[in-house]
Amino acid sequence: MDEDAEARDDRGRAGRPPQAPDPEAPSRRHVLRTAVTAAAGGFLPSVMDLNAARTMAQEGVTAPVAGTAAGPMTFERLAGIAEQRGAAPYAAPRDDLPAPLAALDYDAYREIRFREPESPRLGRHFSVQMFHRGFLHRKAVDLYLQPLQGPPRAIPYAARLFDLGPKLAGQDFPASLGFAGFRLHYAFHPDRPDFREEFAVFLGASYFRLRGRDQEYGLSARGAAIGTGAPEGEEFPDFVAHWLCEPEPDARAITVLSLLDSPSLSGAFRFVITPGETSRIAVTSALFPRKSLPRLGLAPLTSMFLFGQNGPGARGAQPFDDVRPQVHDSDGLVVETPGDRLWRPLVNGRAQPQISAFAAAPLKGFGLLQRERNFAAYLDVLGRQEARPGLWVAPESGFGDGAVQLYEIPQRAEWVDNIVAAFVPRAAAQPGTPLRPAYTLTTVGPEPVPELPGRLARVVSTRVGSPDLTRPADPPIPGRRLYCIDFVGPDLPKAEDPALAAEVSASAGQMVEPILERVPQIGGWRICVEWRPPQPMPAGDVILRARLVRGGKPVSETWDAAV
Repeated sequence: MDEDAEARDDRGRAGRPPQAPDPEAPSRRHVLRTAVTAAAGGFLPSVMDLNAARTMAQEGVTAPVAGTAAGPMTFERLAGIAEQRGAAPYAAPRDDLPAPLAALDYDAYREIRFREPESPRLGRHFSVQMFHRGFLHRKAVDLYLQPLQGPPRAIPYAARLFDLGPKLAGQDFPASLGFAGFRLHYAFHPDRPDFREEFAVFLGASYFRLRGRDQEYGLSARGAAIGTGAPEGEEFPDFVAHWLCEPEPDARAITVLSLLDSPSLSGAFRFVITPGETSRIAVTSALFPRKSLPRLGLAPLTSMFLFGQNGPGARGAQPFDDVRPQVHDSDGLVVETPGDRLWRPLVNGRAQPQISAFAAAPLKGFGLLQRERNFAAYLDVLGRQEARPGLWVAPESGFGDGAVQLYEIPQRAEWVDNIVAAFVPRAAAQPGTPLRPAYTLTTVGPEPVPELPGRLARVVSTRVGSPDLTRPADPPIPGRRLYCIDFVGPDLPKAEDPALAAEVSASAGQMVEPILERVPQIGGWRICVEWRPPQPMPAGDVILRARLVRGGKPVSETWDAAV
């Protein structure tokens, strides 16, 4: 179970101004422990609890989503519902919690557990568990089970589905209470069909998380991002309803249909989720703006970066007094365009939030990755940050001209996500003009992986420090920095090669004395180059770039850094 996901709400997500932690919130080191539990569950041929359904009917509880009463739910039908919503005034989800649930603190909420024997089975290989409402998770999310035949059936709340913990022991709540979200379990091991591990979580706003076999939860994906980094603040759309589609008995993929809504946007999503050593989600969506949206982020990813190989990363940033060498869920952004792949190491510690844009027309893919895969780089037994996946977004349609935007928000609290990456179309989204982005999300572990196309060598480390000891300058040159960038790839030469060269540039200042050397210990090559700042420094970013070329042609990613 993902305890970290249970602890979050919109106040702790990137895009909002940094805030002091909730006094009840524990450190992220504590809550990041992930217990992927077995869930045997009971096989329910009808895919729902009939007794609870009768109770629901007796209480007069009706389906809150218009148009769900007749016929099976399909993506096309759900898109029609979303379009109708987008043409009507916004209605916020229910957040009317009974007093005992509203008064729960973090520890009491964590004590609420779904009873594994109550887990509905979905085919032979999947099961589902629901999250209880309470604490920060006030909003109700309507859940339905869509059988192979016939109309969807609402999943009614029943207190008996949960161990409510000592503070709520003996209490009951109406079937209309609903749920906060859900998580999916899967039998990863063919020889153990009744041992199912959690691999996907949908909880909080439009956030969802995915892991592959033997991976830990890390960064999150979202349905949409609205106004990230805008002065007026960010708007967080909600998934207000989900339909869990019963798969064929032997299917190894499961489909979830989701309805998204917010004051500025409504939308329909189809998630075809295929768990495995590498897990994938094929996403099909239809978005219907209620107003002009100049900063609509498609396929947004949200992560955490505190400090890495080069410390916080920003010049003059306050160092972290931490026994762990590195703390992050992702350490860089990759943006793929025809003929080039860019790697931007993540940075923390700036005085103000930073927005960087990478033009992509057309976009072949982007992702937040965790390239450092060595336990010794983290030394965190509980967090296992070396096992956290990256996520790679491969567009299929509906993206067009635009840019991948990276938002880096200064943060010193480990439990707060401070990194967002999303594709932002060049033209503002407008009412009456639907957007229909389709893409695939893939978990990325150790590289190379086939999901990142081409054979360009990849950046595996970036280290930054003072050159004063190794390259003394007389007289001293204030502000200069030494960058060492390591590249690894199958097409790099295994011995000295005079045709291999370092290509470096700076938008301001000078990149001087680049040195290219082979690093046999990693089977790759290193560029060491000194940057000397201009005097005076320009008001905007200074962009530094470096890559390997052979015979004038790029053979590596383009390393890109903002100073």
